[in-house]
Order: sequence, then C-alpha cells, then structure tokens
Amino acid sequence: MLNKIKYNFDEKIDRKGTNCTKYDGLKKYFGYEDLNPLWVADMDFKTPAFINDEIIKAAQNSVYGYSIDDDQTYNAIISWQKNRHKWDIEQKNIYMINGVVPAYSACIEAYSDVDDEVIVQTPVYPPLFKSVKANNRKVVINELKEKDGYYTMDLEDLKSKITNKTKILCLCSPHNPVGRVWSKEELEKLAKICIENNITIVSDEIHSDITFKKFTPIASISEEIANITITLNSAGKTFNIAGLNCAYAISKNNKILNKFKEVAQRREINSINFFGYISTKAAYENGHIYVDELKEYLKENMNFTQEYLLKNSHNINFLLPEATYLLWLNFKNTTLSHNNIKNKLLTQSKVALNDGVSFGSNGDSYFRLNIALPKNALLVALEDISKSFK
Repeated sequence: MLNKIKYNFDEKIDRKGTNCTKYDGLKKYFGYEDLNPLWVADMDFKTPAFINDEIIKAAQNSVYGYSIDDDQTYNAIISWQKNRHKWDIEQKNIYMINGVVPAYSACIEAYSDVDDEVIVQTPVYPPLFKSVKANNRKVVINELKEKDGYYTMDLEDLKSKITNKTKILCLCSPHNPVGRVWSKEELEKLAKICIENNITIVSDEIHSDITFKKFTPIASISEEIANITITLNSAGKTFNIAGLNCAYAISKNNKILNKFKEVAQRREINSINFFGYISTKAAYENGHIYVDELKEYLKENMNFTQEYLLKNSHNINFLLPEATYLLWLNFKNTTLSHNNIKNKLLTQSKVALNDGVSFGSNGDSYFRLNIALPKNALLVALEDISKSFK
C-alpha cells in the first residue's frame, strides 16, 4: 500500500433501503432478496469528501433548477485527460451528456442507418449490443480470442466480417468484463482496419482511470485515428458517482462530433443533473490521490481473491485483470452446466453475480464478480462461494 493512507476503503456502508439497484433491486433482477450483491458495477466505498463537500455546499442554496455547463468543468476534464493519460484535448472537442450508455445509443443512430452493421467484440458489456438491436441495426459479433484466461482481438475474423454495410466498431477500452487494457500496438492495428474500411470507432473508455498498466486512449495515438473516433467517458465509475448522470463525448473530428450533437439534442440526453456538473468538476480537480489509493486497494482485493480461490476452490479461476474492479470468473472446471452453476450461486452460495451469458454467447460458464467492497465483506462472499464449489 501507499505510505500515507488518506482514504478508508475498509469502512462498511449500509446501502440497503436507499433505492440502490445493487441491493434493493435483488428481488427484481434475481428473484431473491437474501443475496450478497456483487454484480452492479458501482463500488461499496464512500464517495470521497472532496466531492460530497461540494455537493453539500451547492445544496445549501436549496434550489435545484436547470443547469448549464461552465469553463471550469471543461478545464477539469481537459486537465485530467492530460495528466492521467497524456491526451491533449480542447473544450471544442467535448460535449456533455447524461450518460455513456445513452450516448452510445445515440452514436449508433448518428453514424449508421437502419439495417447497417455494427461490430461488437464479445464477451462485452451487454448494452454495447443491446443498443444496436434497439436502433434496428445488425449486430456483427467479433469474438475475442481466449488463451489461458487472456483475451486478445481476433483481427482476421474482424476483417472477414466487414461488408459495405459495416459502419461502426464498438470498442470497450479498457474491456469490460475481461479486464484487458489494449496496448497501443493492438489499437493501431484495429484502427488501421477501420480507416481502410471507413468505419467509425465508438470507444467506451469509462473504466480508463482504473487501470493497472499504461492506458492509451485510442484517439490520442494519431490525428488519423482521432479523425474516425468518438470517445465516451465519465467520472462515474472512478469516483462512485454514476447515479449523478454526468458524462461526456470527445472527438477532434467536427463532423463526427456535430452528428452526435444533433442526435443527442433530439434525444434530450444533453441535460445534465445539477449535481453531475459539480461532482465531475470536483472529482477531476481533486481526485488524483484518491484514484491512486483506490487502485492499490482494488489490487489487494484482486490478489486476495485469487489466493483464496486457489486455496479453497480450485475449480474456479480467473486471470488478474489489467483494469476495472470486475473479475471474469471461469467455472468451466466445475463440469456443471451454466444453469446449474447459476442456480448454485443463487440458492447455495446466496450471491448475486452478473451472468456471463448476458455478455455474449462466449460467456457460457462465466460469471462477473465485483470486488470493489471492503475486504472483510469480500471474504464473507468468497467463503460462501467456495463452500458450494469445493
């Protein structure tokens, strides 16, 4: 751990009864209420005080009317991307929206027509293909290649599936759920294919700050790549403020950004939560130490989980991720069917994990585990899981 610890990630937070999806939505989404929730990708850590203090200060005015953005919010985003990821952007490249998922859906409409093709690389965060279908486009699956738990892009398969109807490639970077941080070389090869085929890259980079190796925003690599790319991001995952609905799109190509703006305005997704602006600015202005300590704690939880499962449940395994606080657990060695694994998790282990099949057909026998919680609570969950899968 770092020498001087400023933030307490061991503190237990009671989130039940707060209209929290993760806890209060168990009956709705899993059919059971008495589960240990390790599914939704938010953290069971307090949002840091430097954000809470600004929210409380703003609330003292007791008026929560319509909001507009300001230069300070843009400057905070610009500075954060520069300092954390060596990416130079300007205010004119940024457009504020109320969430990455609605923005992603808007991108599908903006850069393709009905019945056009959109490439997604599975297993992947479910909205990345559900939104394609909802917009009446065709999903083209480019499965990631897996070897000993390590995933890479299958670019030969990708090239073989491109047609004159292929308009968009959805990039999840870092990747959710497999935890890859794509290397600069991988991204360059991917982008070259897209450039040659006039395909727009929509890059979901919402987990980019929770990385354990060098992260490269794809649009930062070259002017040519930036010219075909729109990037979607938010402080929501990093600072546990997803419920405040503030995100942003970035593109250095005016045509691409303006097309997105037209759809975003028509869909009314450019209206930001009053506290969203405040929290985003506070996060990016004051969050560097917090993020560094958070990542150290998450790494400890990941190592702890791996060691525990190796010792107590040999038939569950995973590769330590390069990013995110999400583990892609592999249950194949149990030799049980996917549905049997799911049933044991719910009725014997009493834990709620994300079903791997929801991430694509190559998610069979996988379940996603969220380890962003105090270590003592994580231990309880691991004990319950291992008892059912000895």
